[in-house]
Amino acid sequence: MKFLIVGLGNIGPEYEGTRHNAGFIVADALASSCGAAFSTERYGDVAHCRVKNAQLVILKPSTYMNLSGNAVRYWMQKEGIAIQQVLVIVDDCALPFGAIRLKPSGSDAGHNGLKNIAQMTGTQAYPRLRFGIGNDFPRGTQVDYVLGHFTADEVKAMDARVEIAVEAIKTFCLAGIQTAMCNYNNK
Repeated sequence: MKFLIVGLGNIGPEYEGTRHNAGFIVADALASSCGAAFSTERYGDVAHCRVKNAQLVILKPSTYMNLSGNAVRYWMQKEGIAIQQVLVIVDDCALPFGAIRLKPSGSDAGHNGLKNIAQMTGTQAYPRLRFGIGNDFPRGTQVDYVLGHFTADEVKAMDARVEIAVEAIKTFCLAGIQTAMCNYNNK
């Protein structure tokens, strides 16, 4: 079985390590855990690896967050991957820092990257992993918060939280979304 694992984020050094790039951070950790390296290809950086009997195509789109659907659609078609075997990793300020929530489908919840993926694939029925970045910001400053860097305490806790997300992704690929949700949504 082949899976497309998509970490959402924005390209460029000014966005590196920001909350909005949580998807890139998890995708990097997933590739590293498999011993895979990214290469720059059409619409993004791509790594190929195996987890037991599952083939993973890990994608970090180079299209900027709001146009991620172009990259997702292209790599789904190129690799012959069905929408049910796509997992999109995205930051979520509605969840506490480091919390993860897997879902088999859902709305974009105002996230422009998810909105564009739904537009380009014609459906919202694709699995996603939301990585919590918290919401400790004053009213009207959400953009600055999301594009800001993690606090020192969050950086210290990040590796352990990302490791849980990586294990959840591997479980999704090997045992399915329901098992992954049962095992990881409350961790």
